[in-house]
Amino acid sequence: MAEAERIIGTPDIPEAAGTDPEQSDGGNGAEAAEAGADAQPRGKRRIAVLFGVAALAYALDLVSKMIVVAKLEHHEPIEIIGDWLKFEAIRNAGAAFGFGEAFTIIFTVIATIVIVVIARLARKLYSLPWAIALGLLLGGALGNLTDRIFRSPGVFEGAVVDFIAPKGFAVFNLADSAIVCGGILIVLLSFRGLDPDGTVHKD
Repeated sequence: MAEAERIIGTPDIPEAAGTDPEQSDGGNGAEAAEAGADAQPRGKRRIAVLFGVAALAYALDLVSKMIVVAKLEHHEPIEIIGDWLKFEAIRNAGAAFGFGEAFTIIFTVIATIVIVVIARLARKLYSLPWAIALGLLLGGALGNLTDRIFRSPGVFEGAVVDFIAPKGFAVFNLADSAIVCGGILIVLLSFRGLDPDGTVHKD
């Protein structure tokens, strides 16, 4: 809980941008104001990266699923690397990699919450690696949420299209891959002590 409050509750302008002008003399206050003004366009660029990565991940997932439904569903699997990797169309009512098929609505709610939290973090974003990580999470969540809403058997209960089938592993899709890659990157950034606002801390 404390970790979440630290990340979400970080200031809109990184600490490195300068000290509070009200607590400084005229010279330092001017420098802080100039640094803060420079941080604003930098923050906007990071937000642009976030949504750019999200849009790319979402588009790739959407297009791949359209192709799979049109060309692969109800057909024999396509071997990519012998038995080790195949493309096989399945409908998954559960979470990523086919887990929890009895909780489709719950996973839909969770995906919606993730999107809302990322949108909230975006206004405090000054770190490029965090922008990429959150963009991957956002694009992946939107990709699977689109299936939940628009595919059968019904709204918020739709089954996700999966098609990447490694041998001995669950079948997944590009949205799942984006979510996992984004999650791994966030873990690595947290271990390095880098916050979304660009500050570095040592616990």
